[in-house]
Amino acid sequence: MNAPTPADSVLRWPAPDETRAPYRVYADSALYEHEQERIFRGPVWSFLGLATEVSNAGDFKSTFIGDTPVVLTRDAEGVLHCWVNRCAHRGALVCRELRGNVGEQGTHTCVYHQWAYDATGALVGVPFRRGLGGKGGYPADFDMAAHGLQRLNVDSVGDMVFGTFDPTAPPLREFLGAEHCANIERLFSRPITILGHARQYFPGNWKLYAENSRDSYHGGLLHLFYPTFGIYRQGQRGWVHLSDNKLHQLLQVCKPAEDQSIEHYQQASSRKADSQAQLEAPEMLRWEPELGGEIALTIHSMFPNVVLQQISNTLAVRQIQTKGVDATELVWTFYGFTDDSPELTAHRLKQFNMVGPAGYISMEDGEAVSICQQGIAGGLDQASVIECGGNSIDSIEVMGVDENGVRGFWHGYRKLMGL
Repeated sequence: MNAPTPADSVLRWPAPDETRAPYRVYADSALYEHEQERIFRGPVWSFLGLATEVSNAGDFKSTFIGDTPVVLTRDAEGVLHCWVNRCAHRGALVCRELRGNVGEQGTHTCVYHQWAYDATGALVGVPFRRGLGGKGGYPADFDMAAHGLQRLNVDSVGDMVFGTFDPTAPPLREFLGAEHCANIERLFSRPITILGHARQYFPGNWKLYAENSRDSYHGGLLHLFYPTFGIYRQGQRGWVHLSDNKLHQLLQVCKPAEDQSIEHYQQASSRKADSQAQLEAPEMLRWEPELGGEIALTIHSMFPNVVLQQISNTLAVRQIQTKGVDATELVWTFYGFTDDSPELTAHRLKQFNMVGPAGYISMEDGEAVSICQQGIAGGLDQASVIECGGNSIDSIEVMGVDENGVRGFWHGYRKLMGL
């Protein structure tokens, strides 16, 4: 087998810092393959799912880390496991359902030749292992233990479960950083209930969405819903905190101060809907300060493949799945707390109209990814300009006036990719 092509032979970075990102990084197939090896199967922790999604013994959830299909399971002792969804016999998918339950002692059986595996990924059954009538079968020294499924290391913070292929990856809490773990625990401070799922397809590279979720600069400019109804206003108190390794960003915004009127914000905005625009259900905009404090918006981007959000009372994780160099799927999982009142649950469900694939706020993000992918065609030797806020990759105690998080993403990416 040929060794992977070094990333720096595919791509030369156009600047000594991260104020430029070459368009080729979104469109080069060789670089994309290198990312699968160095990032998604490398020394990083990728989001797998919420522990509540597999809360019972025998529960499973099929998902992906990069291009690699994997399955998250819970065994009879309540322990979480993750293994590659690839039969050790002929490479077929073992699990073909998105989620389900096989029972406490149940098995995951490949439909092709019926090789069966337990929740840990160990091989527990091989048809005709000893042949039939003294003929055929496997050699006497065939070792079942040597033919289990490839297993990942698994760890969790709050209800969020992560996995890594690489035993040299740092501990999960070290990888994420203390402040980022604390925010996860804040948004999973009590037992949760899954309220629904949605899937969104982007005809664009996964890094365009990773940039978008870290880009506070675009929030009040692209999203027409914000200036029209005032739930996010330039000048609100907020901050953008990057982890020490620069891979993760925590953007948080507090509720508007009393003197920050929506009228003043609308006058300053370059885009807003017709002044007659109104909602049939204006109560959707109401924010219940259920978590204490004044934080009304959180966009928590964790490298490489998840965003944890609190937008008003919408709580969700967004998992990024790579589907090729120019295609991405975003899997939304919405949740609430098990002790929510029926009224609060109904309020969350109504507010979900603001987010997700067709959300009043979120739908423009998918379009932004698409038009960027279209626009770079024919210009792969050119580069984007990422200079809002200078060249800093440090945390900042204001929001909406910088691209520090985007530059931080590229700083961490370059280190992992050797660029």
